[in-house]
Amino acid sequence: MSYPQYLTAEEKLAQAKQALDIPHIVVICGSTRFMADMHEANLQETAAGHIVVAPGCNMKEPHALWGSPEQAEPLKARLDALHRAKIRLADEVLVVGDYIGDSTRAEIRYAASLGKPIRYTHPDVNPLPTQEPPR
Repeated sequence: MSYPQYLTAEEKLAQAKQALDIPHIVVICGSTRFMADMHEANLQETAAGHIVVAPGCNMKEPHALWGSPEQAEPLKARLDALHRAKIRLADEVLVVGDYIGDSTRAEIRYAASLGKPIRYTHPDVNPLPTQEPPR
């Protein structure tokens, strides 16, 4: 007697993206100090026919939404969770910039744990030296 093979959530998402003819999705990761570089990467990836998801808030710049620590701390936690969801949604990760801080390093480790391919605009900053370099 054979048992039905149940798909994982990741397999269901991949099948749904294929059935809906969703283009390749790239998530941009990196320090928000590189927002201009992220914008350029977004342009390049979009021109290549990819859907791009990227950080939507730069908390290094003043804004009323995170003007106080009471506002900023819970927002930062929500943004981190949102970015992990973007990583799960994406087919590939593009790390932008020549510096990798703790938050970006955690995102890279998370993406690697999910088996996501990871590219770097500056491959020499790859914190996962065991990972194969991009081709």
